[in-house]
Amino acid sequence: MSASTPVGRGPLAAVALVLVATLSACGDLHAPEATARAATPSASTGASPYVEPGAGDGAPHYNENNAYRRSREMSPAHAKDAEREADRIRPVLERLWEERKWDPASVRTALLRLGYEEERVTEDGRRLGGTLTVTGMSPRWKDDGYVTPEGARIALRVHDDACVTAFVQKPNFEARANGPYPETGCFEPPYGH
Repeated sequence: MSASTPVGRGPLAAVALVLVATLSACGDLHAPEATARAATPSASTGASPYVEPGAGDGAPHYNENNAYRRSREMSPAHAKDAEREADRIRPVLERLWEERKWDPASVRTALLRLGYEEERVTEDGRRLGGTLTVTGMSPRWKDDGYVTPEGARIALRVHDDACVTAFVQKPNFEARANGPYPETGCFEPPYGH
């Protein structure tokens, strides 16, 4: 039997159709629908479809959820001013810590001796003057409830874009320059959860 008979053309035509279908796909790869669904992460597997660059623990929306805990940028000149004020405050806090005086009244009195003036604000939060705020420590969750540790938190507004955030308590003390926080000014905000 020759290849020119109708019987020989059938298999050749089928091969030609498969070849044309393969070449007309233009290089696109298509997975069967069930395979495509299995390869896509889903909420039920706990896999995140997106992780932000710089996300601390890799959680989705980490940067967005923690934006309130990031201080704003300071200008270089104002950053120097704030660091200079932190350097003035640090020895006073160290002395108070060594004397075991970390209550807000003692801390406030010692810092006012450096020439700072207490910040005054209206009920709606408008600043009237002064730059120094001293308060007790923020409550923290411990074991089965909130506890408020002994100590004092300090906020010194050096410029609108520059602060000194500090604290003194039984275990330690700190004073550092930073920009203001979006919701809490010069005080570092507590963690949300």
